Amino acid sequence: MAVIKVGVVVFHDIIPFHLSVPCAVFEHALDAQGRPAYQLMVCATEPGPLRTNAGFSIIAERTLSALEQVDMVIIPSWNDPALMPSAELVAALHRAHARGARLVGLCMGAFVLAASGLLDGRPATTHWNWMSAFLQRYPSISVDHNVLYIDDGDIITSAGTAASIDCCLHLVRQQCGAEVANTVARQLVVPPHRQGGQAQFIEQPVYNTAGGDRFMQALSWATENLQQPLTVGLIADKALMSRRSFTRHFQQTTGTTVTHWLLNQRLAMAQRFLEKTDQPVEQVAQAAGFSSALSMRRHFQQQFSTTPSLYRREFRTAGR
Repeated sequence: MAVIKVGVVVFHDIIPFHLSVPCAVFEHALDAQGRPAYQLMVCATEPGPLRTNAGFSIIAERTLSALEQVDMVIIPSWNDPALMPSAELVAALHRAHARGARLVGLCMGAFVLAASGLLDGRPATTHWNWMSAFLQRYPSISVDHNVLYIDDGDIITSAGTAASIDCCLHLVRQQCGAEVANTVARQLVVPPHRQGGQAQFIEQPVYNTAGGDRFMQALSWATENLQQPLTVGLIADKALMSRRSFTRHFQQTTGTTVTHWLLNQRLAMAQRFLEKTDQPVEQVAQAAGFSSALSMRRHFQQQFSTTPSLYRREFRTAGR
């Protein structure tokens, strides 16, 4: 698998954690031989030391000219939604996009892509706190309030800081396979794939989780028994909760439904089997808990726009 070159744009008053997200995720992604799957290039919007909002400055070794040679450009946030990006940055983004590089706007980085005009008429998301300003400033963009990230092929945008990790893990999963993404997630001690949307983080109360052990144990049990015909009632029984209480708590905790969560768990397990074993698709479908190979193929196509066989061929080949 060829090394993927990633340009991360850094600017004045950046929050250091925002910069660290893509760096931390992509630097941990290794191929089957233990070699880096990505080459990171931190590119400054202007020469000289760049101040951060944390009281120290950083110096990037590369300028925007380095974006001419990358496969993916990441804007890891932005310092002010009212601040327009420089003409040099906009031009660099247009050139990168025109030659086929993917553009990623993490959190408020979506404002930069929107200001460049590259998001006009396309779907996007950003941090919920800045959603109103985004809608007001860029009415031609189709904004989704309820997702952690949107992958529109050549342009990807994400919600707030933690969702930036989800988005970067999604890119690793897409480009390197589920096994590599899971390994990165373990290194960072984060879930490899979070379901739900950012709506669950908008001015929500903090729930008392002191008695939540049984709930989490029930979810863990479900992920270990995906081959069984799992139902909401069965998992609720494992949590020692009524179906109604369990469903409400599940929605509050994950921002999604049990059915959708189970489907994603089964798809993730199928990905791992396809990458790591030579089992026939029919056996993989059974091990992951799908009712049939046909059902797994249908969901695979809907979720990943490919077939299980093509997915296996791509990632087994990439891992060699």
